[in-house]
Amino acid sequence: MAPFSTNRHRMTATFSSALKRGRAFLTPTNSSTAIPRLDGSFSKAPEGALFPKVDPAVDGEDCDHDCQSCSIKYPAKFKIDEDDKLYGHVNAWATHMLVATGKTDWLRDVSDEKGSVMEAVRDCGVEPSNGKLMLSASNMPLPHEHQSPSDPTTILLLPSFTIVENVSPETVPNLIKHHIDPAPTSTTPFPSQSPDPSPPNISGLSLNAAPPNRSNGTTPSSILSTPSSAFTRRPCPHKYLILLCSQKTRDARCGQSAPLLRRELERHLRPLGLYRDLHDERPGGVGIYFISHVGGHKYSANLMIYRRGEVAVRDEVDASDGNGNQQVSHEDTQDQIRSNRAVEIDGVDGSNGIRSSDGVQAGTLNGQMPSRGLDRETNGGEMGEGSQCIWLARVRPEDCEGIVKHTILKGKVIKPERQLRGGFDRQRGLVSW
Repeated sequence: MAPFSTNRHRMTATFSSALKRGRAFLTPTNSSTAIPRLDGSFSKAPEGALFPKVDPAVDGEDCDHDCQSCSIKYPAKFKIDEDDKLYGHVNAWATHMLVATGKTDWLRDVSDEKGSVMEAVRDCGVEPSNGKLMLSASNMPLPHEHQSPSDPTTILLLPSFTIVENVSPETVPNLIKHHIDPAPTSTTPFPSQSPDPSPPNISGLSLNAAPPNRSNGTTPSSILSTPSSAFTRRPCPHKYLILLCSQKTRDARCGQSAPLLRRELERHLRPLGLYRDLHDERPGGVGIYFISHVGGHKYSANLMIYRRGEVAVRDEVDASDGNGNQQVSHEDTQDQIRSNRAVEIDGVDGSNGIRSSDGVQAGTLNGQMPSRGLDRETNGGEMGEGSQCIWLARVRPEDCEGIVKHTILKGKVIKPERQLRGGFDRQRGLVSW
């Protein structure tokens, strides 16, 4: 009986060990790399696993400190909810659509704007086939001054980082069918293999477009002409996007916080050569847009950061040298080069493009064309689709320095327990919902 008992004990121990290993493999932990993606599907990341938190040993002893030089303050009566748990409570969305209105505040429900693209999205009867569409009015400039809500406008699709121009209310069904439905979503594995959006096969249709180029994840500018519309599609020029809720008709705190945060973000982005105003379409940099209500105004300020895919890839590839030593990424190196040359932009030279206040052409170093690597960075040749959205709340002006240095440029969060509402990471197949 003893040998049989011993063998049974060994078998039980082996089975128990295998069970533990399987359970450990399938059970998420706080590590940002611990969630396996077995079949290409996306997993809900537990708290602490969606985005890495800054580490003083890697990111500097002051990486989690508030900015000491910040002089901008919220009004004394600016009070928000500090008690609710934030992470994991935002609803899933597939595509985020920003509509250019040229305004920073709107009707309480932007879809109630009579004759607008927002109203048409709600009432046209066509739903996107690839998941929920998050609709935001934005302060993106209108194509023409003094135009009415029913005139053609511009929209921005995320996470594809695609701008579609000449969108009118009556063309919204075509927009949804031929631009939103084929576009990558928050749960499309990165990089996407989705086909380039194409026009319907309608008699009289003309297509004047360069052949699609998926090698870098972007879509070339193209003009799609139908008997009723002519969409112009082009890649968004920016490498990062910051979206700030500014809708004071929903909550006065949003109207107060958004312009103050933009000023402070601009203060930290300018020395790095990364700030882009509403009319600055130089490739790269950070675009900042005001948007309508996204929910959770009692946690003001809400701030969403979209990061393009190639940036996220570099962060993970360049994080160490394979021996555990932290390395400076290619992106950080180029940003530092740009910061050493950063100057205010005074105007545009019609023949040579944008020139800085010292007469040096933008995108050059000492007036000389940069090396091949920097040229690709400056001109956005390798910028792909968005792979991450980091949604923060309870953001204050003193948080902006760290957000620029660590969240925008590195994809790391500083105060996740207090500020992180959710988001997605397409490259690792993780979402917060």
